[in-house]
Amino acid sequence: MRWVNRQVRRSDRLLLGSVPFVLLAVVYLVMAASRHAANPFDKILPLPDAMAQSMSALLFQPDQLTGQLVFWADTLASLQRLGIGLGISTLMALAVGLALGVLPPVRATLGPLVTGIAVVPPIALLPILFIALGLGETSKIALIVVGIAPVMIRDIVAHVAALPREQIIKAQTLGASSWQVMIRVALPQAMPRLLHAMRLSLGPAWVFLISAEAIASDVGLGYRIFLVRRYLAMDVILPYVAWIAILAIVMDVTLTFLSRKLFPWAHGESH
Repeated sequence: MRWVNRQVRRSDRLLLGSVPFVLLAVVYLVMAASRHAANPFDKILPLPDAMAQSMSALLFQPDQLTGQLVFWADTLASLQRLGIGLGISTLMALAVGLALGVLPPVRATLGPLVTGIAVVPPIALLPILFIALGLGETSKIALIVVGIAPVMIRDIVAHVAALPREQIIKAQTLGASSWQVMIRVALPQAMPRLLHAMRLSLGPAWVFLISAEAIASDVGLGYRIFLVRRYLAMDVILPYVAWIAILAIVMDVTLTFLSRKLFPWAHGESH
């Protein structure tokens, strides 16, 4: 059987998917062990026991200045910023995307503005946001919104505008207004796409969050990574990066589960 026709069972997918991670872990351990054999004080590739020792202090020992558990305080601060930014962006994508996708005059008026904002590198706007909004939470959340909301809006607009014209004509034949077409016809079909757009935006949202925290913050995962880099503390940086990856994967899996659970028809599944 050709590979293009070979279907992989769920259990086999989990097994095959774990293979690259195991190989990466083995390669890292071999390289770290060889470096430490040559230089026991090597900081570039720390051994697992060094990472566990450094992280235990951040996980379980309160900070002497703030009294907080540093790791969990960083995680909570970053997740709050990310959640608020992603939530605002999702609401904007839904409201603006439906309006632009269903109403051609609105699309002709605001479409170029959304496109113009979407193509501007968000990181270039970071100094402007800090000057205009200050160095507090607002500017960090604003960077996430500016970075992902226009892209999400364009995705929803394209999806809604591509809906079969026959659906809109049938709704109007039954007496539906523009508002009813938007709510009863476009909205249900846009929801699965919205969750998909959220999944695609998770990576950029984390990038913008880490960038903002690295420049102006006193707590957060990005702040901690850039704080300890001056000491070459890879025993902290690597676990933090791995934790960010785990959080991102959990979010992605959760959104996928919600999409399949709430909108099985969008995935070709039977009710």
